[in-house]
Amino acid sequence: MKKLLLAALLAGGCTAQGPSPEPAPPADRHKRILTLDTHLDTPMHFARAGWSFADRHTLANDLVQVDIPRMADGNLDGGFFAIYTAQGPLTPEGYAAARDYAFQRSDLIDATIARFPDRILPARTAADAVRIAGEGKLVAFKSMENSYALGEDLGLLAEFQRRGVRMAGPVHSKNNQLADSATDKARWNGLSPLGRQWVAEMNRLGMVIDASHSSDAAFDQMLELSTTPLILSHSGSRDFFDNPRNLDDARIRRLAEKGGAICVTTVFLSNMNLSPARAELFGKLEAIGTLSPEEQADLTRRWRELDKTESMWADDFDRFMQGVLHVIKVAGPDHVCFGADWDGGGGIKGIEDISALPKVTERLKAAGYSDADIEKMWSGNVLRILRAAEAGAAR
Repeated sequence: MKKLLLAALLAGGCTAQGPSPEPAPPADRHKRILTLDTHLDTPMHFARAGWSFADRHTLANDLVQVDIPRMADGNLDGGFFAIYTAQGPLTPEGYAAARDYAFQRSDLIDATIARFPDRILPARTAADAVRIAGEGKLVAFKSMENSYALGEDLGLLAEFQRRGVRMAGPVHSKNNQLADSATDKARWNGLSPLGRQWVAEMNRLGMVIDASHSSDAAFDQMLELSTTPLILSHSGSRDFFDNPRNLDDARIRRLAEKGGAICVTTVFLSNMNLSPARAELFGKLEAIGTLSPEEQADLTRRWRELDKTESMWADDFDRFMQGVLHVIKVAGPDHVCFGADWDGGGGIKGIEDISALPKVTERLKAAGYSDADIEKMWSGNVLRILRAAEAGAAR
């Protein structure tokens, strides 16, 4: 059945045609679906000493939430591995340092994926994803979280595209030279003049615009200016939980009207409990690639000890699914996808890592959604938006 679904996706549709198969058990149903996650922060772990992406790690002995064995457990066929660059000063020196860091992170992703060609392969197009999954291998796209690394030279965007980046967002948690952030005080009232040029260049290159982390005004302007649909790679509904990182339902509807999609995340279903103790550990986690194996183990131990006395998120799987079903009701199954923010702060009780993903499919089926709709939400909508960006560049 999965081969039939993949063939239909390769042909440009979202579901297979023909006689309906017999109902399948929940686990088997999830295995039949091509599943993609649009925001994986796992590359922060790729440089760790003594650590391998191909090894099985557990919640008890490691903080990582995504590895190749658990991708098989949760039938996560692949996704977008993020080149995340922290926001720094808007100076030539700051831009140069960010550019070099982003190039190094891009190279690290490539080198890590290249070590396991029998298990995971890089993807550049929607057709690549379908072909690779059809071969029984995992799919590795690249995205860029925070285009601060471009500095004021939009010509660098073509270099990142050449290196395989197929999705990018203009901004992260602070305003930069391109746009206002959802979590900062407005400077540009949306996009800067350079940010408007960035939208045009993204369209020209056939790259998907990611509006997660952008301010409402920046979202509005990107939606107006872009000639291809937008995606929100890891966001939720502000009407479900009021946080500036989420998008209000009126804007979600407008996103859907323009053909875009919102990929629901496990974060900001409630307020984040970032206590001083947790903040200290988060700082170490973001630099985990520089720690020795002994320091990595100590960080995991301290994180899990803190979990016993305080939770970072006061949510569970049921709350997550309430948020998912709310977004589906607002946007419709043709405009929903998944980006849980694995290894970037995501994961809550009952859905702590990617091995829990079959539960999502089971709950969607119980809510009355068809296999065809569930397939769209797990991958079809993302592939459709990728194809639209590719077609836009061809034009």
